[in-house]
Amino acid sequence: MTGLRYVYAVCRPFGTPLQAQLTGVAGDPPRALTHHGLVAVVSHVPERDFAEEPLRAHLEDLDWLTETARAHQGVIDALTTVTTPLPLRLGTVFHDDSGVRTMMEAREEDFQRTLERLEGRVEWGVKVYAESEPQESARPAQKPASGRDYLRQRRMQTRSHEEMWQKAEAFSSRLHEELSAFAEDSRTHPPQNPALSKATGRNVLNAAYLVPRANSEEFVELVDRTKGEVPGMRIELTGPWAAYSFAGEAT
Repeated sequence: MTGLRYVYAVCRPFGTPLQAQLTGVAGDPPRALTHHGLVAVVSHVPERDFAEEPLRAHLEDLDWLTETARAHQGVIDALTTVTTPLPLRLGTVFHDDSGVRTMMEAREEDFQRTLERLEGRVEWGVKVYAESEPQESARPAQKPASGRDYLRQRRMQTRSHEEMWQKAEAFSSRLHEELSAFAEDSRTHPPQNPALSKATGRNVLNAAYLVPRANSEEFVELVDRTKGEVPGMRIELTGPWAAYSFAGEAT
């Protein structure tokens, strides 16, 4: 098949084949392209969608982007079950196999160093949400008898919210310290925008943790033990993922 080469990840050679039914971006099955001691996992994509200009336009199309990201992630997830992949950015495209090999040659030392650091490790994501006090949202608003009563109610509400956020910050800081001490490395990301994530509550911790695959069960138990510890705090655990947050400059 002709077309451009879409690159999902770089990894070390692996013996276990990917699932036979696995398809990647634009419906083409991924394949391994070997160069020296590295493997790029690639598939063919059509120029009409993935040449520079149409790709730039497509990246503004939320439906197209969602479908492409899902296919990209599906290949990364499949790779994570058989090896330690170093994921490349969504939409990494080259003209042909030679272009992919040239890229691998130029970045070989960086790839090898990063893969050495990530070998046998996975990423877990932990988010903490502070949710509004249920009794506040359920209680019907009472009309204040006077301006002075109104100001008093406002002060009480402000104090209550401040105490809730202080409690949330303290809880998330303590949790992050505990999980970071267990993990080999950690990263904090900006809080998620609720309009985009559709999650309820205020995101007070959005962090990633690099954990040896062999220790993942213990890490999950550590997170689970903290759930329900503080009323109004919701903990969301995701993973295991390829180590996106720890790939450094190689991505």
